[in-house]
Amino acid sequence: MRAKVYFSKEITPEKVLELYRALGKTLPGKVAIKVHSGEVGNQNFLHSDFWKPVVDAVGGTVVECNTAYDGERNTTEKHRKAIRLHGWDRYFPFDLMDAEGPDLELAIPNGRVIQKNFVGKTLQNYDSMLVLSHFKGHPMGGYGGALKQLSIGVASSYGKAYIHGAGVPEEMWTADHDAFLESMADAASSVVGFFGGKLLYVNVMKNLSVDCDCCAVAEDPCMRDVGVLASDDPVAIDQACLDLVYAATDDPGQKHFLERVESRNGVHTIEAAAALGFGTREYELITL
Repeated sequence: MRAKVYFSKEITPEKVLELYRALGKTLPGKVAIKVHSGEVGNQNFLHSDFWKPVVDAVGGTVVECNTAYDGERNTTEKHRKAIRLHGWDRYFPFDLMDAEGPDLELAIPNGRVIQKNFVGKTLQNYDSMLVLSHFKGHPMGGYGGALKQLSIGVASSYGKAYIHGAGVPEEMWTADHDAFLESMADAASSVVGFFGGKLLYVNVMKNLSVDCDCCAVAEDPCMRDVGVLASDDPVAIDQACLDLVYAATDDPGQKHFLERVESRNGVHTIEAAAALGFGTREYELITL
């Protein structure tokens, strides 16, 4: 069965809320709302005011975790300063899920590369999750979208190193590349399993740089903005975003963006996630 992916070329906070509501589902209980807080110095991440209408409508708690690399978000103290600097706690209750240990360990019995995932311990306080993603390129993953948010995004600082290192944190920058991509899919599957599938996803194709929001020094966007997508399937929504990039043949920045995706074999994360069975690459794009 094909997944439904809702799409609009209009990129506004109000359109994000409209597409979320088009999914026709209510997230139960206490809702975690996963965002990317943005590395200090990055010019491309989506700010708190952009997400405010949908966060207010859902009424959940915005969540993040510390990073595993040097920067302004790799310790709880520095990350909380970045959160204040970027205005997240001005609007929303904010939970830095791995602010204090120990991490919550999720089993991945069917993991292709890793059999456990280390996430922020307060994940266990939530019943469902809304994953708000800025779709863009990524220096290692090729691209960043819903699957990266589910995996690297929900992982604790240690968990991020564990995924990058394909189970060996000390090898986070030297592990086999495809094994790293498959580890992201494994980790994402554990978060979907933890919530019993009670997750919804929004991807925003805006500020399409080849670099991630985790880069303090990032390239400026190379492609034109594309639109907003929403789905209950993380594999389908990421596949749809890649397909829209491939369809943008008249965009002078397309080649540069795709070079980043293809040189890192970015689609392999989608392939691995589909093989694990928690989403499908087959979808119906519904334009609103």
